[in-house]
Amino acid sequence: MNIEKEKVVSINYTLRNDEGEILDSSEGREPLLYIQGIGNLIPGLEAVLEGKTTGDTIKATIAPADAYGEFNKALISQVPRSQFQGVDNVEVDMQFQAHSEQGDQVVTITNIENDIVTVDGNHPLAGVTLHFDVNVVAVREATKEELEHGHVHGSDGHHHH
Repeated sequence: MNIEKEKVVSINYTLRNDEGEILDSSEGREPLLYIQGIGNLIPGLEAVLEGKTTGDTIKATIAPADAYGEFNKALISQVPRSQFQGVDNVEVDMQFQAHSEQGDQVVTITNIENDIVTVDGNHPLAGVTLHFDVNVVAVREATKEELEHGHVHGSDGHHHH
């Protein structure tokens, strides 16, 4: 069975950046299950996997535009430390939900200097070219329920994202 829209696909994958550092991998975990064609995965990876079948191994290099977007300087802002009332220790690399006109986004603190906190609303992988090694483990039809919910229901009943 080939990978096409609304099929449930099980993949093992390793994701590296341009430097060859492993950013993410399914190794030592269950394969990643997703539904093709509905936005579970980044567009570039779905495009590469379309039409593939069980047992296929794919090497894919995906540009930021087809992954997590280009790095957007406009998403970086500096705010006074006083905006973080109720947060005990504000530190670099902390992530939190920020509410903006565009809706909720995850922002990361990238710098703290005196009482000025720099926050970055870019996805951590924005602007990064992604290098995937993917092995297709299985392809099956999605159940009606899975399609209604828009994600796969794992065998243990937990939601994996």
